[in-house]
Formats: sequence, C-alpha cells, structure tokens
Amino acid sequence: MASTNHHRSSLRSERQIPTARGSVANASIRTKPASTKRSVAAGSLRASIDDQNADSGRVRVAVRLRPKNAEDFPFDADFTDCVELQPELNRLKLRKNNWSSESYKFDEVFTESASQRRVYEAVAKPVVESILDGYNGTVMVYGQTGTGKTYTVGRLGKDDPSERGIMVRALEDTIANTNSNLDFVAVSYLQLYLESIQDLLAPEKTNIPIVEDPKTGEVSLPGATLVEIQDLDHFLELLQIGEANRHAANTKLNTESSRSHAILVVHVRRSKRKEDNDASSLASSSNGDLPSFHMPIVQKSKLLIVDLAGSERIDKSGSEGHMLEEAKFINLSLTSLGKCINALAENSPHIPIRDSKLTRLLRDSFGGTARTSLIVTIGPSARHYSETASTIMFGQRAMKIVNAIKLKEEVDYESLCRRLEYQIDYLTSDMDRQQKLRDTEKEQMEKKLKVYEASLADAEKELVVKSEHFEKENIHLELKIKSLLEELNTQKGENNHLFEEVVHLETCLKQSKQHQLESSTYQKVLADTTQMYEKKIAELLKHLEDKNSHCATLEAQMAEMQQQLDDNQKLLQEMSKLNKEAASKVQSLEAENNEILLGKESLNKELKSLQEKLLYEEMQRQTLEVDIVKLKNVLNNHSTELEYKTSHQMDSAIRSTSGLGGALNIPKPNKSRETMSTQRDTISKIFEEVGLSNIIGLLKSGDLDVQIHAVKMVANLAAEDINQEKIVEEGGLDALLTLLESSENTSIHRVTAGAIANLAMNGLNQDLIMSKGGARLLANIASGTDDPQTLRMVAGAIANLCGNEKLQVMLKEDGGIKALLGMVRSGNNDVIAQIARGMANFAKCESRGIKQGYKRGRSLLIDDGALNWMVSKLTTFSAPIRRHIELALCHLAQNEDNAREFVSSGGVKELVRISQESSREDMRNLARKALNSNPAFLAVTRSV
Repeated sequence: MASTNHHRSSLRSERQIPTARGSVANASIRTKPASTKRSVAAGSLRASIDDQNADSGRVRVAVRLRPKNAEDFPFDADFTDCVELQPELNRLKLRKNNWSSESYKFDEVFTESASQRRVYEAVAKPVVESILDGYNGTVMVYGQTGTGKTYTVGRLGKDDPSERGIMVRALEDTIANTNSNLDFVAVSYLQLYLESIQDLLAPEKTNIPIVEDPKTGEVSLPGATLVEIQDLDHFLELLQIGEANRHAANTKLNTESSRSHAILVVHVRRSKRKEDNDASSLASSSNGDLPSFHMPIVQKSKLLIVDLAGSERIDKSGSEGHMLEEAKFINLSLTSLGKCINALAENSPHIPIRDSKLTRLLRDSFGGTARTSLIVTIGPSARHYSETASTIMFGQRAMKIVNAIKLKEEVDYESLCRRLEYQIDYLTSDMDRQQKLRDTEKEQMEKKLKVYEASLADAEKELVVKSEHFEKENIHLELKIKSLLEELNTQKGENNHLFEEVVHLETCLKQSKQHQLESSTYQKVLADTTQMYEKKIAELLKHLEDKNSHCATLEAQMAEMQQQLDDNQKLLQEMSKLNKEAASKVQSLEAENNEILLGKESLNKELKSLQEKLLYEEMQRQTLEVDIVKLKNVLNNHSTELEYKTSHQMDSAIRSTSGLGGALNIPKPNKSRETMSTQRDTISKIFEEVGLSNIIGLLKSGDLDVQIHAVKMVANLAAEDINQEKIVEEGGLDALLTLLESSENTSIHRVTAGAIANLAMNGLNQDLIMSKGGARLLANIASGTDDPQTLRMVAGAIANLCGNEKLQVMLKEDGGIKALLGMVRSGNNDVIAQIARGMANFAKCESRGIKQGYKRGRSLLIDDGALNWMVSKLTTFSAPIRRHIELALCHLAQNEDNAREFVSSGGVKELVRISQESSREDMRNLARKALNSNPAFLAVTRSV
C-alpha cells in the first residue's frame, strides 16, 4: 500500500545507518555470481540475529514506523509522540497518554529514516538466501492502511534505485545467485480480491482454485500464470503490469489504498551438484569413456512475498458502496489470519486454516515448513492508537510461532530418464563402434596372420635351401682344406729336402773353397758350380716364399669360410627365434580375439536386459492407458443407465425415519425392479472389470466427464452396505472430500455430496466424515450454490450426520446446523424434506440423551433459530414434511430446558394441535406426554 508523499521523500535518500549491533548497512547492492559467498555485512547480520535467537525456525518480526505527515500534527496536542522507538534495544514504547505506556520487543525496529536497503537486508535477505539453499520462505507486511506497506514491499524504484522495495531486491539477489543455464526462476503474481484469487499477469483468469496435496499438504494454484524470469528488467515489466491490474482506490486514510491482498510467488528450481556432474560427464565423454552416473537431485523452493491490504475502520476511511464491500472482505480475511496466529501462538489443537482463502494460502508460512519474516508497519499519530496497538499485538503473537524448516530435495526423474536414454544410445552407438573396430581389427589381424604365415613358409623354404647349400659348401670347403693341408705337407717336405740340399751344398762349397787353391781349373769349375747352386738356391727360396704366401692365402680363405659358416648358424638360430615369436604372436592375437568376443557377448546381454526393461515399462504404460480408455468407454456407454440411487435412499429415509412407523404414501420413481436389477448388474460388471482402486483413482482424473462418471460409480457402490467398508479402505472417502473441496463444478458438487450422503448412512463412516472436516465442506458448498439438486444432496448428507448423537456438538461447531437451516432459502420441497428429516434426527438423538441422563441443557437447535422456523412454517408444508417437523417438536418438548423458548415461540399451541389433529396415534401420545409432564406447558394450556 502506498504511503504519503512525506514518507516517500524521507525514504528517498540512501545513507549508511548503524544497526543495533554496530554493523553498517552498505548503500549499494553488490551483484556476484552463484559460486561466490554472500556479503560479509549480511552474513554478520544473520549471525547476530541467530545469536540472539538460536531457534531459526521462529517467525521473525520487524516493526517499521511511518514518518509523520500533515494530517498527524493536529492530533498531537496531549503528548508529543504516540510511539517511542529504541532501535538500539529493538524495543518500542506505545504511549496511551502522558503517564501510561507499554514496551514491546521485536527482532528489528526501524525508525522513519530507515532506508529501503537496510529493511531488505535485515528482514528479507536471510529468507532469500534460505530459498537459494532449498527452503521455502515468506516475507509479509501487515498494518493499518496508509502506513507504507506497499512502499516497503512493492516499490519499483524506476527513477531512483535506492527506493526499490523487497520484491525487486529479492528478485535481484535471486537472479544474481542463480545460473540461467542450469537453474529455473519463475514468478506468479496474484491478488485476493473479494475472497476470489485473480491473476494480475493475466486478468482474464479469475476465481483460481486452491489445491492442497493430501499427502504433503503443499498448496498450489493450478491455472495461475507462471513466467520464467530472464533478467531484472523483465521482472520489472511484469511487476508493472501486475500493479496496473491491481485494485486500488482513494480513501480518507490513503490516496492510493490497495483494495486487495497481493501475493508474489517466486519458484526456484536448482540442481544439486549439477555443475560437477556435468563437468565430470563432459570430461569422461571427451576421453571416450561412458559418462559417470549420478542420481540427479533437484532443490525446489518457493518464496511468497505478500503485500496485505490494510485493515481499516469504516468511520475513519469513509468507505461506502462497493468500497464498503471491499473493506468487509479485507477485514474478514485479516480477522481469519489473526485467529490462526492466535491459535498457533497458544498451541491450540484446532487451527482455523480453512476459514479464509488467505489463511489457506499462508498455511505453510505460519506453523508450516517455511522460513517466515513479518514486517508490521505503524503510524505515529495518536488518533490511530487502537489500530497501532492491534498491529503491534499481531506482531507479538506472530513471534511466538515456530515453523519446522525443511529442505525440499527430490530426484529429478526427467533428467534421470533423459540421462538413461542418453546412456542407452551411447552404449548402443559405442557397442556398434567397438564392433566395427573389432571387425576391422580382426580383418587386419587375419590379413597380417596370412602374410606372416606366408612369409614364415617362404623363410622356412629359403632356410632349408640355404641350409642344404651351406652344408654342400661346408663339405666342399672341408675337402678343399684337406687337399690344401696335404699339398702344404708335401710342400713342407720338399722345402725340408731343399733345405737339406742347401746345407749339403753349403758344406760342399766350404770344402770346395778349401780346395780352391788346388787348382784354378778346379776353382773355375767350382765357381761355376757355386754360381749355379746359388742361383738354384735363390730360385728354391723364391719358390718357398711363394708356397708360404699361397699357404697363408689358403688359411685366410679357410678362416673366412669358417666365419661364413658361423654366420649361417647364427642366421639359422635367428630364423628359429623369429618362427617362435610369430607363433606366440598368433596365439596372443587368438586370445585377444576371444576376449573381444566375450566382451561383445556381455554387451549384447546388457543391451538385451535394458531393452527388455524398457519394453516391460512400455507394456505397463500401454496397459494402464488401455484400462483408462476401457473404463472411460464403459462409463460413457452406461452413463444413461447409471442413475445413482442417492435420491432413492433419501426418499426411503424420509418415508421410514424413527418415530413415524410405516411407509408414507409418496409416489415412488417410475423404475421397475427389473430396471434396478439391470443397473446393479451393470455396476457389478464394471466393478469386476475395472476394480475399485482404479475407479477411485479416476476421481483425480483431469477429464471432468471421467470424474463425474467415477463419482457416480462410487455413489452407486456406496448405496450397498457391503461396499462401504471397501470404499473407505481404498481411500474413497478421502478422495471424495478432496474433490468436494478443490472442484468448482456444480455437477461434481452434486454427485460427490450424494456419494457422501450414501456413506453417511453408516455410523463408523459418520465419525470419519466429521473428523476429516466433511461437515464444514458440505456447509461451504451449501452456502455457495443455489442449485436445488445439489442442495438436496448436501441436506441429505447433513441429515444423516444429525442422526449420530456423538457428533452433534461438532456438527454445530462446523456450521452444519446453520447450513441446514440456510438451505431453506431454496424453497424446494425436496430440499426442505431433507432439512425436516435432519431436524427430526437431531431432536430425537437429543431426547434420547436426556432420557439416559448424559445430556443436559437447552437444545443446540434453538441457538440457530430452528425452533422458530419449525413453529412458524409447520402448517405451510406438505404432509410428509409436516410429520418430520411434528416429530422434531415433540422430541424437543421432552427437554424441560427448552420450555421457555417453546412458550415464547408459540410451540405449545402447536403441541396442542399435534396432540389433537395428528394422523398418527404415537405422535399424538408423544405430544400429550410432553404437555402433561411440563408445568410451564400446563400453565399455557390452562390460560388459553
């Protein structure tokens, strides 16, 4: 709600203001990525708050004072200020006069000069941080009209960012701390106007239903527009559109008074450790390995930012006409919220959550699982002392509420399914790729093996040929060496012989030289002979040298041949080693091929298992779809034959209630026994084909026709006593009550009330219906419709509940009796007949309790005006209705505590008439007994 101009101007300037704990609120907002930590100032502030109160689940309440405006000054004649703030102690004093004041302590106290940024960081930012960690949260502002609620929460700050309210700052922090590629942030913007939920982003959507999950209790709004936020500018555009569609008016207290409650719902969905998982998956994929499998976990959280319409007094606001009607609904919803806060603060066993749509929307914020912060706004003027005191007490009571903060994590089945599909595709493609690689490698190995085998065969052949050649050469060389050795020995012998001859010649030469002197002739001959022998000796020496050289050459050739022989032997050894290596490699290739075949077989088995699993799941899904289609077709084919028997049961109850005796002469429906038997056979056939659990499951179907037919089926089954226990055990009663509460369709209301009426014929079921709030739901349906058939079913169900004496007090507290009387407005005889039957059942049970001594006091029917209605309208109804009313009057007359009301309403005269004119003798006797046993009645009859 917008505040005054003075308020806006005073809050326009942002400055550093010391907080109660010595910290300083910074004047600018720092945007940081999701991986960074929160700001140090906000972290220290949260730590300080948690140090003051270790219970982080308690509702945290702050109070903000609006600056004075021109209208406040003339009313401050007696004392200076109505409110005195002590922000350093988180306290405020409320002064009633100069000598009387009361002190109150809050979690935060903001003066009129507190900046928008400081209010956000102290109150809303811890809630926003918890939202980012996976917890639900609520930030709500409450106070009198004109105290600056809308300024605190919904200020856009287009011209001056320092004036931005909590909504804009909360989304700014949320967007800055989330990853647009991995996380999801979306908003819905709604208003509660005249007890009807309307979509501010799509004004054509009105009367949006509230649906509660029966298992988790989570509240949802199906049909509300949900817009994913791209950036802060996008959110500001949406917020501007919503504010333009919100109802506002000019009152004496505020020129722009909001006439509706505004609710901004922020949905945040974050993947837990998703970045790490994706990084590891990408790394493994880049390496060619199968991505690692992690169970995907998502954190879903919801933030409610609620701008409540201001409470106001009509004499001060000057509302009239349509604005007066708006003020009534605003005050009514705020009163319901106050009752819930009081009940939670006092630990009451009953919390009236369902009294208002506002309290139903906020059921998780107070006493639920959300982290909640509340800002109460007040004004300084003494003329609004009572409103200021009421607002402060509201905040004080809210501080006593402790919520059970819970982290909401769940498996991301969609992501898991996509990952499994990706892994199956990856495994399939990888298996095909591996198979192709193995086939290619196998072909290459086979080709290499053939080449190696061919080369090995050629090498073996060449080795054999070379071995034979080397053996022949060895034999030839050995023979040649042997001949050379023989020749060498021969040459040695010749050399020795020549050496001997040389020695002999030298000896002869010496002898000849001795006889040289003997004769010259002899000397000449000797010289010639000596010269000849020297020449011959030189030739022999040369020949000897040649022989020695030839021997050396032969020895070198022999050594070379021996080396060649050794080389051939080494080559043979290498060929043998190569042959062994080739055989070993062939064996290793065969082993590797066997391993590849085993791996292929294992992958084929794994793929076959996955395919069988997927096929089984697909068959299950198809079976369920076939069952649903089959049930829908059977229901559509027999819908004309299946008129449920609720009306027949109610007519029978009207004809045969306690105290009336035999059946009344009321025409029965034109249905033969054969037709009824055919219907029962049809119902039994459908029941056997489909099954009770599947029929009850269709009550949650999104198809309206299927829901209606399913309720009709349950109603017909409930008409038989043997089926009622099974219906309750399978959750049929819970499903009917949930459907009655969540649906807005008249046909659903009619057939569901009929089914509950059939179940209410059983005493055990009556206890269950009452304990689950069935009477309150029926009363709400009765107050919201004028359809005679729906009212008849509702009245019949309540009439059956009236017959249980243990539930009468609870039935009255839940508004059942009041709703039963309220349905008289329809004027329909069938509806009034059920109302009369319910009054008779109720009165008879009370009379029985009085006789047995466990009930005392005036009848509960008298408090709601039932006695006056029965006395004034008795003679205007038909005979069947009149008999039920007569029975109710006779039983009420048995209670002496009702005598005073009987006398004042004229009921004694009707008792006299019944005792004389009733067509039934037992009724006349019952009336006479009441007249004769009560002195007050006797005094009236004597005076007539």
